[in-house]
Amino acid sequence: MIRSMTGYGLSFAETPEKKITVELRSLNSKQIDIYTKIPWYYKEKELEIRSRISKGLIRGKVDLSISLDSLDDQNIPKINKAAIKSYYNQLIDVAGELYIENRKELMSIIMRLPETLKTEKPVISEEEWEMIAGLLDNAISQLNDFRIEEGRSIEKDLKKRISLIELDIKELAPYEDERINRIREKIRNNLKLLGNENIDENRFEQELLYYLEKLDINEEKVRLKKHCEYFKETLQNEEINGKKLGFISQEMGREINTLGSKANDVEMQKKVVMMKDELEKIKEQVLNIL
Repeated sequence: MIRSMTGYGLSFAETPEKKITVELRSLNSKQIDIYTKIPWYYKEKELEIRSRISKGLIRGKVDLSISLDSLDDQNIPKINKAAIKSYYNQLIDVAGELYIENRKELMSIIMRLPETLKTEKPVISEEEWEMIAGLLDNAISQLNDFRIEEGRSIEKDLKKRISLIELDIKELAPYEDERINRIREKIRNNLKLLGNENIDENRFEQELLYYLEKLDINEEKVRLKKHCEYFKETLQNEEINGKKLGFISQEMGREINTLGSKANDVEMQKKVVMMKDELEKIKEQVLNIL
């Protein structure tokens, strides 16, 4: 069973004082990359939050958003009366010394000065943290379910494309026999054009065999078949297998490229191009597998 790295999870809860929403999104990445957007007074728990995400999601580019909607006035900044009075008295003295009579703008000036508003940092209770942790775990679980569901679609597509490559390998056989006959006739005709009418058939067959050995693709076909089988076996493993599938697809690419370089035949080259096309689509899908 394979899992995609793409996923989404959403979880929320409401108390008499606030509504908390936890949202997770993930995309493909070579390792775990976590980007957080959380309220400033939850920052003290950020390391633990990141640890939970790393253990739950393992790999991928993950965006976490924790939003908070207050349902009462406990988090509204309070006016700092002492600071405002102090600023006012000082500004009145300055205005008197400078003979400034218009004092209507004093309050707007004062409210832009530091410490006129104060916000007390709320303490996160154990109950509130347990609630947030539960929401986070629920969002992670939803995202993993999403990954599994998308993984089924990817697995189905990969099996289809591997089957097409295996079919192309089988369809190379008739072209191989035709290729040998064409090469034999081509060499024989070239020799005649050079004036070599009396050809030593034994020597000719030996030279032809030596030439054909360089173009033989049986080993490449066998190895490519084995890679295809191993790829399908790996798809069924329960372990995290995205990177392994990537390595196998690279080995498949090497064998297909060698087939192309040895083909020396138009129809065989067409089959090689079709295999390369399917392999590129496989590689694109593998990049998104956990």
